[in-house]
Amino acid sequence: MQKAVSRDGTVIAYDRTGEGPALVLVGGAYQVREDPRWAVLAGLLGDRFTVVTYDRRGRGDSGDTAPYAVEREIEDLAAVIAELEGPVRVMGMSSGAVLALEAAAHGVPIAELALYEPPFVVDDSRLPVPADYIGRLEAALADGRRDDAVTLMLTAAVNIPAEYLGPMRDSVVWGHFTALAHTLPYDARVMGDTMTGRPLPADRWAGVRIPVLAIGGGASDPWLRSGARALAGLLPAGRHRTLEGQTHDVDPAALAPALAEFYGRDES
Repeated sequence: MQKAVSRDGTVIAYDRTGEGPALVLVGGAYQVREDPRWAVLAGLLGDRFTVVTYDRRGRGDSGDTAPYAVEREIEDLAAVIAELEGPVRVMGMSSGAVLALEAAAHGVPIAELALYEPPFVVDDSRLPVPADYIGRLEAALADGRRDDAVTLMLTAAVNIPAEYLGPMRDSVVWGHFTALAHTLPYDARVMGDTMTGRPLPADRWAGVRIPVLAIGGGASDPWLRSGARALAGLLPAGRHRTLEGQTHDVDPAALAPALAEFYGRDES
């Protein structure tokens, strides 16, 4: 484990593995730097990249200085990137994709950006996230109702039917979810107003002129595929790609070749 210090003094824990140009992975909700999927992806890419994973604030070994603001998370990513030799590539997963995109829009030095299924809700293919979502999350957490916060997130944001949650509650993953429940409002604030069912604002990320690859899974829910496609169409240097047969829980073995090709390190 290595440490970077963010602008507000928060310590951000990160790991690096492999050799080559730096590639930073930005996790979505519930992801930490030791996520098994990150480990597999890093192993697949480690002969071509120095792969860096980090704990977003409030997770794992990173600090969590109050009050929270999306700008602080942007500074956290910038602090990690500052520890690396450039140019630095970034790949964001789910809400982490949106955080990475916001970082690029705020001028964080990112050479190329790949985004896997930013969870935008841009049409009527599913219900939008309720307007009081963040308030309900924070109320549940203030009352110590971590299970309720996780349930709300999975049903209102991820769009999982409530009747499907029973097996999840009986599995070891539920304990991981509840342990990180206090960070769910962070992801909600990163997403902002992008899950309302309205089209993405045409000029929000117009300043992001670096190459951006928005990736969707061919077997994912339609709303996730629509979000990735819509984003690619808005960005000056945006491209879209579908990974056939993949869902939001993407197989690293399918993702790694797409990333290597996009970043120009496909040596097959």
